[in-house]
Amino acid sequence: MTTPHEKLVIAVSSRALFDLDEGHQIFLNEGLDAYSEYQITHENEILTPGQAFPLVKKLLSINQQLPGDPKVEVILLSRNSADTGLRVFNSISHYQLPIERAAFCGGRSPYRYVSAFGCHLFLSTHAEDVSSALQAGYAAATILPTARKTPQADEGELCFAFDGDAVIFSDEAERIYKSSGLAAFSASEKAKAAANEPLSGGPFKAFLSALHNLQQQFPVNECPIRTALVTARSAPAHERVIKTLREWGIRLDESLFLGGLTKAAFLKAFHADVFFDDQTIHCESAREHVTTGHVPHGIANEPPTEEDQQQNH
Repeated sequence: MTTPHEKLVIAVSSRALFDLDEGHQIFLNEGLDAYSEYQITHENEILTPGQAFPLVKKLLSINQQLPGDPKVEVILLSRNSADTGLRVFNSISHYQLPIERAAFCGGRSPYRYVSAFGCHLFLSTHAEDVSSALQAGYAAATILPTARKTPQADEGELCFAFDGDAVIFSDEAERIYKSSGLAAFSASEKAKAAANEPLSGGPFKAFLSALHNLQQQFPVNECPIRTALVTARSAPAHERVIKTLREWGIRLDESLFLGGLTKAAFLKAFHADVFFDDQTIHCESAREHVTTGHVPHGIANEPPTEEDQQQNH
């Protein structure tokens, strides 16, 4: 039997997996009792796919391409109660998603079970739950809404795109950029690359490592999973990134050093199924084209200091 440590485990919230906006509005406007009554009354009505549905479907299809026990598992972590969550499981059954494990937390945050289930990544539409998971040391992202219709999962490669600083790597370099400017950032990165000083790991390092291990189980040139670094960095700040990944023993299929160019067009060209970034400005432009997860981590997500506020006046 495959143990949790030998497979990729993804946790997803019910609102990320399915479109529960109508019920959520009832909860906001009329309260928990009205919401529960609504979900129980409609529990035999199948929910439409949410923003994370195509990604989840593609992830689970990986198991059909590898022999032996499943190498990918998706866990449902929900703020619903088991009673109101029955509609969610009815919908899971309808779409024939092999999701068997779940935690229904009756209104409380489910992030507490990320560790117990051995999850490498937590995807939710609830920003506070995501922040709590990140603070506890787990990769997590807030799946953002978009005006475009959520597509069904298509065939083909499963493509993950990641920002670098404050996502794969720590925000140490970003802090230098914010405090001292581009020239100081570039000089620092060049000097540390020359000294072979790798970047520290960010919140997604362990997830990227687990994803890389899954890729390694496929024959060369036959892996259905593709990864890309999509970063605003440019030369000479690229060198330290490359050396850090080499130090970690992690291979990325593509690395895009954009030098400040808008990322959305490149994400479309890469055919990203999901993109993770810590900065809301990049997430906002990306989410109209690809499923986007905001990673509320690092200096870009800290409240402005008094000095910052004075500079903006």
